[in-house]
This record gives sequence, C-alpha cells and structure tokens, in this order.
Amino acid sequence: MISGVPAVVWPVKACDWRRWATVCLLLLGLSAGAALGAPLRVAVISDLNGSYGSSRYAPAVHEAVAALVDRHPDLVISTGDMVGGQQLQPLLEQRELAAMWSAFHGAVTAPLARARIPLAVTPGNHDASAYPPFVRERERYGREWMRRRPAVRFVDDADYPFRYAFAMEDVLFVSLDVTRTGRLDPEQRRWLDDLLGGHASRYRHRVVFSHLPIYAFTRGREKEVSGDLELERILVSHGVELYLSGHHHAFFPGYHAGIRYVGQACLGGGPRALIGTRERAAHAITWLEFDDDGLRITALTGRGFAELLPMTDLPASIKGPQVELVRDDLRPAGFSGVGEHGLEQGDRR
Repeated sequence: MISGVPAVVWPVKACDWRRWATVCLLLLGLSAGAALGAPLRVAVISDLNGSYGSSRYAPAVHEAVAALVDRHPDLVISTGDMVGGQQLQPLLEQRELAAMWSAFHGAVTAPLARARIPLAVTPGNHDASAYPPFVRERERYGREWMRRRPAVRFVDDADYPFRYAFAMEDVLFVSLDVTRTGRLDPEQRRWLDDLLGGHASRYRHRVVFSHLPIYAFTRGREKEVSGDLELERILVSHGVELYLSGHHHAFFPGYHAGIRYVGQACLGGGPRALIGTRERAAHAITWLEFDDDGLRITALTGRGFAELLPMTDLPASIKGPQVELVRDDLRPAGFSGVGEHGLEQGDRR
C-alpha cells in the first residue's frame, strides 16, 4: 500500500488495464489527462520590422524573443514583415537587403535555433512583396529561408518558403503566399483546395496562416485585405478552424462562419487601433495550445511579455466593411473547434 493512500481491492481482468491505470493515477493525486501528454504549444509573432531598410530592432522584439526562449513553445510562427523592405524610391540594394536579413537572423532566428525552437515563416509585403518592382526582395526572401528550413514534418514543401504545409503531432499547418490585396490567384486557391482535400481529414486540428487577412481588424487598413470569399469557402469546406494573419498590427481573436480568425499584434513599429476603438494596440505574442479538448487562444503582453491580455479588454466584436467578427470567447455555444471537419453541425453556414 502507498503511504497515506488506503488499500483498494479491484478484481483486475486483462481487459480492465486502462481503467486500473486511471484509478492508480487518481490515487496518486494525478489527473487521468496527465497520461495524455502536454498540449502542443505554438507562439505567433508578426510585423517585427522597423522603417525601410532598417537593420535595428526595437526593444520589444528582443524582449519577445527572450520570453519565447524562456517559455520554449513547440513552434513559433511568423506571419510576415520580418524586415523593412518594399521601399519604392529608391529600391533597396542587395547589400541593404543582406544587412536587414542578417540583423533579423541575429535578433530572432539564431536565438530560437539555439533553443531548438522551430520557426515557420510566411512572406509579408515588406519581406517578399509579389508586386513586380520587388522581385529581388522576393528572391532574397526565398534564399534566406531555404537555408533555414524548420525541423518539422513537411506535407508539401514544393514552394517553400512561400506556400507550403507541415504537421506537428495532430495539427496541420498551411502557409499561404498573400502579400497583395485582393483575391488570391486561382492557382493558389486550387492548390489549397487540393492539399486540404487530400490531407485535412487526417488531422484533428487544421490551421492556415498568411500575412494579409481575409477580413479587416484595424483602423486605416480596412481595404488592406484579401477579401476572398472563395478562400473562406475552401477553409470552411475542409474544416479549417483557425486562420492566422499579420499586417494589421493589433491582436484580436474573432469568429465568423465557423472559423476563428486571429489578427496578430506587431512587435515592431506602428501599432494600430482596432476598428471601433481609439487606443493603439499593445505589443503582444499570440499563444496557442492544442489538445484533445480543443484549442485555446491567448496573448502575452506587458513587460517581458509575462502578462496575459484579458479578453474583456478587447471589443466584443469588430464591425468591418466586409463582416462582423465576434470576439472568440463570445463565439456561439457548442463550437469547440473540434468535431467533424473541425466544425459542429450548427456552425455550417
């Protein structure tokens, strides 16, 4: 008998071993869920760049990286704008691009690599704009990240580091190449539809991330979106439960049409106010936890990124020009983010 625990008589048959193991855990003061392992923890960072051509990073960037190394998530995702490209007059030269990327890797990539934290990126308009004048910047982005592929299980890496897919545990992650406003090109939508059609059902959770969002989050950027309803239809049809984006420089977890849309705060310059508010958003890291119970979305902010951002500090909804995004904690009852194709039946709309 274990000291302090009364003897228990239980006739154990061969088929009862799971129940017996659970009882033992409970007697030892442990939850049965402890046997299932820890959740998959994912941090999301975005818009770390400063001014055009800058090779310096704000204190918030260094504090955020230190916090990530300390918390050691299983994965870090960057939703774009890691460097300050897209200067039109004059275009940045190769030496300037090299200096910017060297600074980013020194401030962000290298510390995460030393801590053995995979970093998955997606192109932003200041990293790899698809507009014709910035073809050299786009090529540079590709070269920088081809040499720094994250240690993840790729599902499709033919066009890494632009659009690609990988898996960690029971979560499928898909990066989209969205650096221009307006609808995605038909070929990329077909690629996504085919990819999700072939792989989505194998995973409990499905996540898509890009730089520009589908819908607006912040004042002054109401038109800087893809606004792609066909893209949303594809996401819904394949049970994508989470869409992560950058560019709007404010954290907001919203819900629409069975999808949880999360706009990321910036870590660099230019925080913005959410639509319908006046105060500029705080720097923040989005923190995600996936497990058998679903997906939890929070944000870390404050000094050293040690504080949880209260959801009630955010508006109950954002009424943008396209749709209304309801704050995540106020989404319809019964939607867990887990179920057939990631949606409860009542959320198919």
